[in-house]
Amino acid sequence: MEAFNDFRKQSLPLIEKEMENFINDYTANERLKEAMLYSIKAGGKRFRPLLILAVLRSFNKEAQIHDYQVAAALEMVHTYSLIHDDLPAMDDDDLRRGKPTNHKIFGEAHAILAGDGLLTAAFQLLAISQIESNQKILLIQLLSKASGTQGMVAGQAGDLQGENRSLSLNELAEVHEKKTGALIEFALLAGGILANQTEEVVDLLGTFAQHLGLAFQIKDDLLDATSSEEALGKQVGRDEELNKSTYPSLLGLAGAKAALTDQLSMGSSILTIIAQTSSEFHSELLQELVEQLRL
Repeated sequence: MEAFNDFRKQSLPLIEKEMENFINDYTANERLKEAMLYSIKAGGKRFRPLLILAVLRSFNKEAQIHDYQVAAALEMVHTYSLIHDDLPAMDDDDLRRGKPTNHKIFGEAHAILAGDGLLTAAFQLLAISQIESNQKILLIQLLSKASGTQGMVAGQAGDLQGENRSLSLNELAEVHEKKTGALIEFALLAGGILANQTEEVVDLLGTFAQHLGLAFQIKDDLLDATSSEEALGKQVGRDEELNKSTYPSLLGLAGAKAALTDQLSMGSSILTIIAQTSSEFHSELLQELVEQLRL
């Protein structure tokens, strides 16, 4: 099994191509298209769409055009959420992925529309994708749940409501299970569904996603507290400025690092169980991804 970085280099251009081609072909307004492509082309780790493709590879499945379409749709939803997160009414950020945020370039109104465009385009792309009908309906349902009022949007609302008050550890975890974890969970579930795995295996992938999503958020909180603007490509210390509860603020830096290690260890244990459940599964690629989340 190749290293995750090699896998990423091979997969990213195809994800980027799907997003850019769809936006170019299906966006009727040039200024809107420019604003959408600005944030899509700003880069990023592409963690979520790569997860879909990594699951497929872990089950020895070669990704097809429809798999890249699902990956592209997921990243479009994620990018929309970042555009809206950065708005003055939300986190009011000036920098994203090392570049001025969308509203700093195109104005607040066009940034809102660019986010709206990416969200709706994601579901249009899924709807016309070359996927068997039953799988397509299930994936649309799961992405709607993950991105909407049971998932990411609910988490964003909880995050806003948590400003200027102290959340308990359980309350904080609940916010981030939705805000951060829901799209990560969709990625793992979608990968299992596209790989035609059993319900048992897909459920295990969902459990792995829960640990991975929480680890991802804990690490993000730690980096916001300890890293630099140059390293992250965005403003740091924003959680403290907005008086948000974070894992470092509740647990201290050492406690948050220990929590990160615990979540990654539990995630690795689930991968071992999946390997015992499915003879097709090879865990190396996803295990390496887990290791990349360690500090």
